[in-house]
Amino acid sequence: MSRIIALTNQKGGVGKTTSAVNIAVSLAVSEEKTLLIDLDPQANATTGVSSLINGEDVNTIYDVLIRGTAIKDAIINTQFNHLDVITSNSDLVGAEVELVSLMAREFHLQKALKSLKQKYKFILIDCPPSLGLLTVNALTTAHSIIIPIQAEYYALEGLGQLLNTIRLVQRNLNKKLKIEGVLLTMFDSRLNLSKQVADEIKSYFGDKLFKTIIHRNVRLGEAPSFGKPALLYDANSVGARDYMNLVEELLDSGN
Repeated sequence: MSRIIALTNQKGGVGKTTSAVNIAVSLAVSEEKTLLIDLDPQANATTGVSSLINGEDVNTIYDVLIRGTAIKDAIINTQFNHLDVITSNSDLVGAEVELVSLMAREFHLQKALKSLKQKYKFILIDCPPSLGLLTVNALTTAHSIIIPIQAEYYALEGLGQLLNTIRLVQRNLNKKLKIEGVLLTMFDSRLNLSKQVADEIKSYFGDKLFKTIIHRNVRLGEAPSFGKPALLYDANSVGARDYMNLVEELLDSGN
């Protein structure tokens, strides 16, 4: 049975996609069969793994959700034996509007994923930075959520709205949905501000805050421009090590 985890925060620039890509690759390196779904119309996760897949035209998550394409026909194998991806593109921009008129509009992703639950140990969904129907589809499908929060000023801004959406989904669409953990990203130990934000998040979320912290790291920022996860771009970088530590924590929590 798959563990389906959605990475979500409607605030952009918090390291959501970077985390989705690097958690997926770190799980694959740990020999956990993983599927990464890019549900963001910006398609940054697709770009972040582009060097791992060939460039042929394939069906995307838009085709699955809106055109009824079988999800198996959208899966792309990567250079890693244990990692597959479903890509996104700009077509997904219109999906929010197109989903409105469809029956059971909140359950399209859940329905599509039913046939895959025995195939993968983990299914990671990179959500768009909004709380629209695409994100609601992900939350309706997921078992749990990872919320990345950057260690910067206004870090908690907008979180109340996200947590309210989660509560509404739990009440009406997915009673089993839980917060897997809150992930502190872009942490700079040289700055007092980072430490203050970390303390504030800790007091707000308590033991829901992952012990692993993702430090601000140049190599982590450079990797996507080469279409590579941090582990392939520079396996010895702080960023690559942080995500491997996070995956170790994630796997321990599932035992």
